[in-house]
Order: sequence, then C-alpha cells, then structure tokens
Amino acid sequence: MRSGALVRRRQLARTLRELRVHAGLTIEAAAPQLDVSASKLSRIENAHQGVDVHMVRSMLDLFDVGGDRWTEILDLTRQASEKGWWRAYGLDDKCYVPLEAEASTVRDFTVTYVPGLLQTPDYARAMFDASLRSRSKETVEREIRVRMIRQERLPSTTDPLRLAAIIDEPVLRRPVGGPTVMRAQLKHLVEAAALDSVELQVLPNGIGAHPAMGGAFTVLSYEGLGEPDMAYVEHPMGSVHIEKDEDVARATLVFDHLRSVAYNPAESVALIERVAAQT
Repeated sequence: MRSGALVRRRQLARTLRELRVHAGLTIEAAAPQLDVSASKLSRIENAHQGVDVHMVRSMLDLFDVGGDRWTEILDLTRQASEKGWWRAYGLDDKCYVPLEAEASTVRDFTVTYVPGLLQTPDYARAMFDASLRSRSKETVEREIRVRMIRQERLPSTTDPLRLAAIIDEPVLRRPVGGPTVMRAQLKHLVEAAALDSVELQVLPNGIGAHPAMGGAFTVLSYEGLGEPDMAYVEHPMGSVHIEKDEDVARATLVFDHLRSVAYNPAESVALIERVAAQT
C-alpha cells in the first residue's frame, strides 16, 4: 500500500458523493438525516474535511449500501484516516508530499533547479539556504530528510515510484552550493539515471522557444487507485494543484512535447558528464 492518505480521502469523498446521488438525495436532504449541516457534508464530499468510520456507517445506512461494498468503503475510510509519515517531520496533508506519496508515476519539468527527487542533501541544503523564508537549522535538516525519504521509492521494489524528469540545460551549469556541491550533484544525476525507474532528459538551449517557457510543472499519475492524473505547479508565492481534466491533459501534452525535443536519456547523461568534467 502506498504510504499516504490524502488521495484515499479524495477517493472516499468522491465515492460518498456518488452514493448520495445514486440514492436520489440532495445534500440539503441528506444532511439533516445525518445530523450535520449541509456545508459540512459538502466539505466531506469535496475532501476538504475528514470523516470517521461512525459517520460513514450512518451514510451507508442512509444510502442503502451493504454487503461487500459496505466493507470496502469502511476499509477505505480507515485508510483515509491514517496519518502519513511526513507528519512526524512537521508537514501537513496540504503540501505536495502527500500527493506524491501515493503516486505511481511523476513527470517533472524543472527550469531553474534539479528536481527534489534527484537532489543530493548538500544541493538541497544550498537551495534552502538561498530561500528568503526564515528557517532554523533544525527545520532545514528536517526538510532535507523528507526529501531523502521521498527518494527512497525510486530504487524500491515494494513501493516503487517511476520518475520521468526533464531538466532545462542551464540547471546543469548553475553552481548551486559551489563547484564541489555541484559536481557531486551532477554525478548523482548520472547515477540516478541508471535506475530502471528513472528517465532523465535534458532540454537543450538550442531548441529556442517551447510551450513550457512559462515555468516548471509536475504531472502525477495514480495507477491502480482509480484516481485521475493531477498537475502541480510550485511558484515563489506558494503552489497550486490542478485537477480539471482539460488542464491536466494540456500539461501532459506539453510534457510529451518536451520529451520529444529534449536530448534522449543517453545523450542527456553524456551531456551531464561533460558538464561535470568542466565544473
């Protein structure tokens, strides 16, 4: 089982909404029978608020659900209530990590830095140190540890994660943390590219204008969970996750285009090795 609960909470919310609709009940009609407000029931159905097993039992009774379906939904409710490993590191369920924790595939395009899933601890530390956000030394080390835990899925056989990463070429030449840190980072990229789970490509400077010049983005897929793909965009003021089918499809199309014009994996590794030798 993938180590997160946020996506399962979203699954549960969608399932409960579908059951209510199938039962022919509006939110306004169902809420009083469940002894909750319509606004609370709406938040539950939109995964903005958690729900416990007792409440779900009441909902299943109201929606006339039984048998194996009853057991299946209660199991999903318990899974959706589990606390993710990231809670121990001070993160909540509103950040990116829970979204990635249950993903099967991550497609990541970065334009100014190495993707977090491929960063060395020293490179990550230099990134955090350059941020204007005030962090204690302990907080920085905790966030680096989170990044390293995320990376453990790449070589894993029990909880695997596939990564397709496209890095803009200038990233390879930006000396984050200084030459020593950058050489180690470039070496790490070459090593990571050798993993069966990682497809690493470099987008060359020479292609000129392309459809992703507006910035970096990530597309996450959830094979086996019945969840649609999701896009995620991080920016200096925060982040946003994108769920509308047409927007996610557009992000996927852009990524596929970048993949077609980037150096292939072998050419990309060769370029990274040349840059490392010059660093």
